[in-house]
Amino acid sequence: MNKAIYIATSESNSGKSIITLGLMSMLIGKTAKVGYFRPIVEDFEDGKLDNHIETVISHFGLDIQFQDAFAITKSQLIKKKNKGKIGEVLDLIIEKYKHLEERFDFVLVEGTSFTGEGTAIEMDMNVLIAKNLGIPVIIVGSGVGKTLEEFLDAEYLAYDSFKNKEVEVLGFIANKIQPENLQLATDGLRSVLPKEVLVGAIPAIPSLNNPTIKEIIEELDAKIIFGKDFINNEVGNFSVGAMQLRNYLLHLKDNALVITPGDRADIILGALQANESANYPSVSGIILTGNILPEDSILKLIEGLNSVVPIIAVDGGTYRITNKIGSIKSKIYAENLHKIETSISTFEKYIDVDDLSDKLSAFEADGMTPKMFQYNLVKRAKQHRKHIVLPEGNDDRIIIAASRLLGMDAVDISIIGNKKQIESKVNELGIAFDFSKVNIINPIESPFYDNYVETYYELRKNKNVTMAMAKDLMEDVSYFGTMMVYKDHADGMVSGAAHTTQHTILPALQFIKTKPNSSVVSSIFFMCLEDRVSIFGDCAINPNPTAEQLAEIAISSADSSLAFGIEPKVAMLSYSSGSSGKGDEVEKVRAATEIVKIKRPDLKIEGPIQYDAAVDIEVGRSKMPNSEVAGQASVLIFPDLNTGNNTYKAVQRETGALAIGPMLQGLNKPVNDLSRGCTVDDIINTVVITAIQAQGL
Repeated sequence: MNKAIYIATSESNSGKSIITLGLMSMLIGKTAKVGYFRPIVEDFEDGKLDNHIETVISHFGLDIQFQDAFAITKSQLIKKKNKGKIGEVLDLIIEKYKHLEERFDFVLVEGTSFTGEGTAIEMDMNVLIAKNLGIPVIIVGSGVGKTLEEFLDAEYLAYDSFKNKEVEVLGFIANKIQPENLQLATDGLRSVLPKEVLVGAIPAIPSLNNPTIKEIIEELDAKIIFGKDFINNEVGNFSVGAMQLRNYLLHLKDNALVITPGDRADIILGALQANESANYPSVSGIILTGNILPEDSILKLIEGLNSVVPIIAVDGGTYRITNKIGSIKSKIYAENLHKIETSISTFEKYIDVDDLSDKLSAFEADGMTPKMFQYNLVKRAKQHRKHIVLPEGNDDRIIIAASRLLGMDAVDISIIGNKKQIESKVNELGIAFDFSKVNIINPIESPFYDNYVETYYELRKNKNVTMAMAKDLMEDVSYFGTMMVYKDHADGMVSGAAHTTQHTILPALQFIKTKPNSSVVSSIFFMCLEDRVSIFGDCAINPNPTAEQLAEIAISSADSSLAFGIEPKVAMLSYSSGSSGKGDEVEKVRAATEIVKIKRPDLKIEGPIQYDAAVDIEVGRSKMPNSEVAGQASVLIFPDLNTGNNTYKAVQRETGALAIGPMLQGLNKPVNDLSRGCTVDDIINTVVITAIQAQGL
């Protein structure tokens, strides 16, 4: 059974970051505790820590200190090597790796990628480390600048280097391949490698190579003049503004970086206006060269524009600065979620992760950790892609969430709103947003508007709804979005960031309605605690359910739990455990428990039971020693909304747990409500669970 994998490269600049991020995402979805280790890292510049280590630890929330994630720096290695003390280096690497191996279920080890070192030296070092750690490798090779024959020769040589030292090669990934050559690359690798070696190919992704303004600032030691909140803008191309403005505008391309002397006010102001204009491409930033700033009157004018285009100033002439920008190699860092999510989704799209997972390990973790749960949500959403409508296109959080969902490539999205206003918001927010992949709908301009009006009128005319009322209601984003779901023009809806729960749910109750076997709509939260995921229901909808309704909520919640990969062990909560308590409320819980036992004898259920007895193994054994649920409940059903809502919020605030939801149960088609205080991550998680619901779970 493998407990680690080593990512090795056959050359520098192979783009192994995308492989590291994709593998780490996959491992976290499979394994409870994942570690990360880089035996050798580049020297730290100016006291800065290694960016890649910080990005992996931060993004995936790994329980590991920075100093434990690496063994030795490049310069320290070279000194040891020159003194013939490579054995000491290997001893240190093994010692630090073994420490992580003891702490974690699986360790992802990332090999060297030195600049300035010969490929043969780097390859030999990777082989030596993998051999001494006793772990298999995945080799990453780049297709940039090679013919197919040159590529295959180089990659077989890399494979042979490991096999000659009896290091197992699990897989080979060809990276940065031109899209039209993917099949050629994979077929070629299969022809020269043994059939048991997993082969994959990933295309060149231009956006991952685009530097950000932040990286340019660091490389050029630039000073930020305006727009410090937008330095994560990606630079698609750059050009020098030396000609007259009317001519320069013709050379602007999307996400352009404008390089111009600081006294060219015409170019500066023209670029800012071009970014605002619907007739010109977006501008990612402006660099002022020559250590020259515009005059005070121009600076004052720019300051009042509230532009989203960062403006930075540098020493040095335009020619030298332009050459330096052209040589910048972009990195992926923790703040750039768009690049991270694009990397992960690209890896999952082009690599057979199930086959790779089988090859890595037969290990199966007990239970469901929060990170495993979240990874599996996205994975399941991608398996049967669904179309989700977001009616609140005027909310910044919705637009940012949609941008990130596009990067994750997990769902298709429609946004209800005004397209020009959304485009303006995207520019203001300074985010990457592929409008070609999003359907933006203004209800009154939609070709389906009249049909929706007619449909709603026919469904509700017996409730005294007139045609005029139907027209008014179909201009409402919640009603229009819900009708999209009803008419199968979308598979699900997520709303509530800017509307009340009633505004979101009422249209669904009016014409989507409840499932045939459901008499009540209820909700659950997926509570992602430190070491497990629990389901809380109902914490959002029903104020004071009857025993029959409470039983139905419990059954629906158990089914949802099972559908999302969590074994349902249902605790019917009350202020007493077992038969000790008396009173109307505890009797209601007791009656609901008996109803569930009759209707669903297959379910493990206990009630009435107190919260501590339900979740704490020692308390559970003490109070209910023969129970299959006490101390290990995964589905907790609260007797009323007051108790449920306060408990989930208390647990969320006091423990730092992530609460995903509420997810509504009992409707014929999925419509889910957001809190008006929701975060971007809340929106993303709710969209993903809505997509999974739409798959028929």
